[in-house]
Amino acid sequence: MTAVEREAAVRTATLGPVERGEALARMAERELDILVVGAGVVGAGTALDAATRGLSTGLVEARDWAAGTSSRSSKLIHGGLRYLEMLDFALVREALKERGLLLGRLAPHLVKPVPFLYPLQHRGWERLYAGSGVALYDAMSVSSGHGRGLPTHRHLTRRRALRVAPCLRKDVLVGALQYYDAQMDDARYVATLVRTAAAYGADVANRARVVGFLREGERVVGARVHDLEQGGEFEIRARQIVNATGVWTDDTQKLIAERGQFHVRASKGIHLVVPKDRIHSSTGLILRTEKSVLFVIPWGRHWIIGTTDTDWDLDKAHPAASSADIDYLLQHVNSVLAVPLTRDDVQGVYAGLRPLLAGESDATSKLSREHTVAHPVPGLVVVAGGKYTTYRVMAKDAVDEAVHGLAQKVAECVTEDVPLVGAEGYRALWNGRAQIARRTGLHVARVEHLLNRYGSMVDEVLELVTSDPTLGEPLAGADDYLRAEVVYAASHEGARHLDDVLTRRTRISIETFDRGTRSAREAAELMAPVLGWDHTQVEKEVEHYEKRVEAERESQRQPDDLTADAARLGAPDVQPI
Repeated sequence: MTAVEREAAVRTATLGPVERGEALARMAERELDILVVGAGVVGAGTALDAATRGLSTGLVEARDWAAGTSSRSSKLIHGGLRYLEMLDFALVREALKERGLLLGRLAPHLVKPVPFLYPLQHRGWERLYAGSGVALYDAMSVSSGHGRGLPTHRHLTRRRALRVAPCLRKDVLVGALQYYDAQMDDARYVATLVRTAAAYGADVANRARVVGFLREGERVVGARVHDLEQGGEFEIRARQIVNATGVWTDDTQKLIAERGQFHVRASKGIHLVVPKDRIHSSTGLILRTEKSVLFVIPWGRHWIIGTTDTDWDLDKAHPAASSADIDYLLQHVNSVLAVPLTRDDVQGVYAGLRPLLAGESDATSKLSREHTVAHPVPGLVVVAGGKYTTYRVMAKDAVDEAVHGLAQKVAECVTEDVPLVGAEGYRALWNGRAQIARRTGLHVARVEHLLNRYGSMVDEVLELVTSDPTLGEPLAGADDYLRAEVVYAASHEGARHLDDVLTRRTRISIETFDRGTRSAREAAELMAPVLGWDHTQVEKEVEHYEKRVEAERESQRQPDDLTADAARLGAPDVQPI
């Protein structure tokens, strides 16, 4: 394949219902080199790494891309400033290199700089101490060779800090430091990563659950997979399988009666989403708490406030935020705000589970954020732990380990030089966004929104609008998104259910006070022709989504984890078609 053909392939990979069926059929009819189980950021990254080394690769996911941890993070790509305090220089250096790669080369359309203000509460020593840490952070970023795309930190007086962040109470700071990190939409990033892997030849399928492993003697030689959409069970044979199931790692290992060489614990983190006008600031905030740090992160027309860090041993699929969790975040952020937030200001709430490698400490905030790769039995590699920012390194290590079991010469990792779909040509399109606006009749702000979600794939979305101008109108109840984006999610991005679109392909479920219920019916009706739904299925999708929202609201009224979990489980998972 020539370079031109390769670029064309990357630009046109689609993940519609037909492609899903074809991918499952191909996986079942031949032996793969690598089968990856789990399509969070690590699993998706592993599939891309393997495919770009020339290995025949499959990726299966029990629910939706990023349905677990990878859609419920703080949405930051960061070096981990607080790990400097723990003297974990290697982890910070590695993460800063990855941050630079993502900003500059791999995904400039998805990963963006974001400023943070760190209020200083003590004169003299704190400015010296914190300033030295941030200066080292910037220096390590530049020394990585990929850190010149962000402004360096600066010291601010109290007056200057209050000009940048008028929301702060005057008595909570004597000055401040401002520094830069980066952010992305985590679920969109993973969907784009999966699509890139597919563009390079990986067969990918969501709603395909591994229910058992195939063995020949001690060796794992494949997996039994249940198709949750069309029904039926089939076998996928592979020379090496990579278990990248995050907080489900131990559960997946039990399918071969192997707990493995390490244990993964789940730590719950919750986040609140509030409208932009509730916090008057031109910068994000980072605040110290007694346990960890608290972020106030710019998020389009909103702020994300997070996070908590507590042990969780209840339902992994639907971690629930309790009333106590919400009160904890509001209490801590209100301790520095001149105008306190109330429950009525909260538009959205989401909870996620971090997969932490269990250590000696009982405190989840002290468990390892570093990753581990193991080969517990022949034919099976397990990768767990880590940070979102360093997913590419984790994927490389997992494939390197799997390659040992292939008994053949395999190319080295090349993902450092493989941009995600939509990255190629993005900057040129961004520079020409005014012309795109004139050509399409869309406001330039709308074009910017689309470019920062799809990059150079934006033409595929705009083609839908050309063929049906009504798709160029905003979705009911969610003005930030076009109707075309719902259709595109189902036809190109692997969305199989209403929940996939409102919760992950868009963020309507956390960006509106009604949690997406006003948009649900129109979105389902837009998806129906693409996915072959009849009226009954449309009704089922809407009913399921409304029940899910109500169960989450009820869980957030409960006093503790146990009662919140019970309330959240009141809404069943969406049923297969």
